[in-house]
Amino acid sequence: MIDVDLYQAKKLYPFQEETVNIILDELSSNGNNFNLLYQLPTGGGKTVIFSEIGRKYIETWKKKVLILTHRIELSVQTSKQLSAIGVANKVINSEVKDLPDQDEYHCFIAMVETLHNRLIDDQDFIKNVGLVIVDEAHYNSFRKIFQYYENCNILGVTATPLSSNKTLPLKDNYNRLLVGESIAGLIEKAYLSNAETYSYDVNLHGLKIGTNGDFTITSSDMLYSNYFMQEKLIFAYEEISLGKKTLIFNAGIETSIRVKESFQKLNYNIKHLDSTFSDKDRKDILKWFKVTPDAILTSVGILTTGFDEPTVKTIIINRATRSLTLYHQMIGRGSRKLPNKSNFHIIDLGNNVRRFGMWQDYINWQDAFKFPDRFLESRRQ
Repeated sequence: MIDVDLYQAKKLYPFQEETVNIILDELSSNGNNFNLLYQLPTGGGKTVIFSEIGRKYIETWKKKVLILTHRIELSVQTSKQLSAIGVANKVINSEVKDLPDQDEYHCFIAMVETLHNRLIDDQDFIKNVGLVIVDEAHYNSFRKIFQYYENCNILGVTATPLSSNKTLPLKDNYNRLLVGESIAGLIEKAYLSNAETYSYDVNLHGLKIGTNGDFTITSSDMLYSNYFMQEKLIFAYEEISLGKKTLIFNAGIETSIRVKESFQKLNYNIKHLDSTFSDKDRKDILKWFKVTPDAILTSVGILTTGFDEPTVKTIIINRATRSLTLYHQMIGRGSRKLPNKSNFHIIDLGNNVRRFGMWQDYINWQDAFKFPDRFLESRRQ
């Protein structure tokens, strides 16, 4: 168990309390075998909302809640919030092979691959589950778990209700989409910081599209590692974000290392981070980033989810993507609000704004959920 004294429970905002009640009413009125998908922008407090849903569900239905994540950081973050609001919970990690003490807990948090391995050996690995909550529900890895919980309610939560695999649309697994507050609405109500966006035109003709529908890492590295793109990146940083805490997203490790080297030559305070780093090195770098006002962190595919550093002032998208989900995940890392931070900067170096529109723009998520092919095709460039 996690020491609750070390973690302050996050209190719900009025719109979050209203959302909790709406979702519980939906589950109550539609009975078992009803799956609901809930959309809320990054920074809107999905963890706080579904943790409270879990607490009230356990209290009302007298059944257990299972929460699925795809990153250990998300599991720990969720466990802390649940413990702080008084929900006895257990994280099922790779070390947990069986659950002789499961009657002591009302809620379990598991990474999908770990749980799947346990369920293959024992379909009743966790007993008396009534509600399965799926964090970052747009990932398709969760589908393999659903067959074990056909008589339960499933609640998926995501900022972007578009499947990571266009051949497996979310509407196949969820009966209905509930759309939460918009980005513009959360900004207007002072829950999110507003963004000032700066786009620099980039010639993307050298990029190739891979089997996953996005630009390949190899072709992205070739384009973004070259001298001219490095110069454009430094120019954009110096023009918009000089001296501000900056997070740079790249497609490939080669590019990110080149970015670090280019900035270091100019004596800028920069570090590089990617998925090959040890847990200790990663923690050390993120701690440095947190406490260093002019820090620049250049990264690859590791900080798009499960990372929350509200002091970020600028997001640089030093890549092109055809994924609307990734676009929103990257920008969302800068949208957290602080008393002295009401706005942040977005620097786009991949023509992404031209492809997807401004981050604050209205998106018809119901259309994306019901007609994903048509929705995605309208944004392909």
